[in-house]
Amino acid sequence: MPGGESLRQQQYYAFERNCFWWIMGELFGAGWELSYEQRVARITDCGLAVWDVLASCERHGSLDSAIEAASEEVNDFHGLLRAFPVDLILFNGGKAEQAWKRYVRPLWTDSMVVPPSRRLPSTSPAYAALSRSAKLAQWRAALCDLTGSPACET
Repeated sequence: MPGGESLRQQQYYAFERNCFWWIMGELFGAGWELSYEQRVARITDCGLAVWDVLASCERHGSLDSAIEAASEEVNDFHGLLRAFPVDLILFNGGKAEQAWKRYVRPLWTDSMVVPPSRRLPSTSPAYAALSRSAKLAQWRAALCDLTGSPACET
């Protein structure tokens, strides 16, 4: 779920210490120097989309660890993936992957194609186990084959 600043601004990753847009800037030229609308357009043009696993939840503060499990409501991934088939789902951290495995993945039937998925290190400043550069390297490795971004050639 978006943090408090993102909810206030109605923009994904609006908290400037979150390195998501810095990584998108390094890989796709969709960094903080662009307006939010331009950043979204740039990554969309590269074939990326951003969507939360959870549609809503109750939480005090911005940390994923503060989400009240009983309040979690999942987004309609079946509808999304019927309308927009995807090649790969990337999770920005463990909480998103955990919610996917708990709520979404069990609903798939044998006749439905489950896109491959991969958890990446959270871009949140709360996840300090890796440096920004180490996070960038893992995001680059996950996105380069998929998008063919010129930044992958560096």
